[in-house]
Parts: sequence; structure tokens; C-alpha cells
Amino acid sequence: MSAIFWRFADIRLVRYFLASVGALAVDMGCFLALLALGMWPAAASALSYGVGILAHWLMSSRAVFVGDVAERGMARSRQKALFVISALAGLALTTVIVWTGDLVGMDPRLAKLGAVGTSFIVTWVLRKRFVFRQSQG
Repeated sequence: MSAIFWRFADIRLVRYFLASVGALAVDMGCFLALLALGMWPAAASALSYGVGILAHWLMSSRAVFVGDVAERGMARSRQKALFVISALAGLALTTVIVWTGDLVGMDPRLAKLGAVGTSFIVTWVLRKRFVFRQSQG
């Protein structure tokens, strides 16, 4: 039974990673476009991350945590709210890291890449433990 659990957990983490890559592509595409338009790097990072949040919800709820998505009603609304809260934690981390990188003269694209790993880990843990936990029917 334990081996089956770990195999399932590994597959779910791989699917989450792939969903994150997809959301990151949306995020980075928006980020680079906003930078090209002359937007302040921290604001561009925050706005593009917000677009990535929507992309990630769509992919996570349909391909990663399929069996753990709440039914309609309050449970689903609660789950969406928790998802947004987890995304806001990632957004805060990303914005602070990009802002700090910009303040110290780092290329904002490199700072954004550095923020990706931190945000990935934090949001994975929050979503796995709180947003899509199995006991949420």
C-alpha cells in the first residue's frame, strides 16, 4: 500500500510540475511583454503572476488534483479562495524577490527565474496540504 501511495504522489508531483511549467510560460510571456512595454519590473512581475494564477487553477483543478476538487457550492468556493490565497503567497514571494533583485542591480529576468523555485515549493506545499486535501469533499 505504501509503494502505491508514493507512486501516486510522484505522479501527482510530476503533473503539478507540468502545470506549473504551463502557468510559468503564461506568466513569463506576460512578464516579458510588460517589460517590453516599459512597465516597472516589480509591477510587471505581480501582474503577470496574476495571469499565471488563473492558468494554474485551470490546469491544477483539471489535471493535477482531479479527484480532490470540491463539488459545487461553498466547498468549491472555499477551495478556490484557498487556491487564490496560496497563489498570493507565491505572488508576494515573487514580487519581493524581483523587487530586491532590481534594487541590487540584478537583471529582472534573472531575479524572476530565481523567484520561480521558491514560489513553486511554497505553493505546492500549501495546495497539497490545504487547498486540495482529500478530506474536503
